[in-house]
Amino acid sequence: MASGGQHLPPQTQELQPGKEHIMEPTPQPISDEYKPANKLQALSLSLSLSLSCASGKVALVTGGDSGIGRAVCYCFAQEGATVAFTYVKSQEFKDANDTLQMLRQIKKHDAKDPIAIPAELGYEENCRKVVEEVVNAYGRIDILVNNAAEQYERSCITDITEEQLERVFRTNIFSYMHVSKFVVKQMKAGGCIINTTSVNAYKGHKTLLDYTSTKGAIVAFTRALALQLADKGIRVNGVAPGPVWTPLIPASFPEEAVANFGKEVPMGRAGQPYEIAPSYVFLASTPDSSYITGQVIHPNGGTIVNG
Repeated sequence: MASGGQHLPPQTQELQPGKEHIMEPTPQPISDEYKPANKLQALSLSLSLSLSCASGKVALVTGGDSGIGRAVCYCFAQEGATVAFTYVKSQEFKDANDTLQMLRQIKKHDAKDPIAIPAELGYEENCRKVVEEVVNAYGRIDILVNNAAEQYERSCITDITEEQLERVFRTNIFSYMHVSKFVVKQMKAGGCIINTTSVNAYKGHKTLLDYTSTKGAIVAFTRALALQLADKGIRVNGVAPGPVWTPLIPASFPEEAVANFGKEVPMGRAGQPYEIAPSYVFLASTPDSSYITGQVIHPNGGTIVNG
């Protein structure tokens, strides 16, 4: 069920991108109301194989251990995909392990076991190794979701250090470039890339200057890469969520801001991860979105952008 009116008590965390298992209330990555329809089931082209020999598409989700990434992993698994995801190498394993265990419970019988890969994605070689590990495990990647992100609240541009600026750009946009580059080298026609941007790319955020800049870059990256890969039969789209209750929030803002998070949007509340994940399923599903590329979907609680 939706989280309308759900109270968010004051809370904060010290480290990015935050820990989901200590949040109160815990974000909701999955909904009983979601009805899977095998949208990511990839049937063999061989007419001699029966339906029982079908195998799900292979998806790689960066930052899939918590928040929106976790919800996307769950939805993809429910729709028949085999799922691999990354998590921050320096973080404790609990969030990633919780995601892994749930994926094992909900995956379709013909999907392969999920894998969790620790990685610092801001560096090209690390991204290459991640893609290599997934391809070695599953033989291919059909769907890439670039989702890893971090953000730091600063009241003035003069407070943003060079170290912070580089770190945010490495995580939020360099990783998208690097992972996409290595995935594209092996991705076949019919594959797709989905990039997580933000409503802040369109309306700005005065205390998340560097983060907002990376999200604007992701929109431009999405449109340009879509043009570049169109003739290869690979679609590239984006999702620009509004305020969503994820570990990034208590890891980014002071307690009083967390308590009021999401109240400014027309729907009057923060979204839950499970309310965002179906947008990714739609963009990953060939029957649903085969003629859509270079576009951005806006599940944001009613904020008007590009109007």
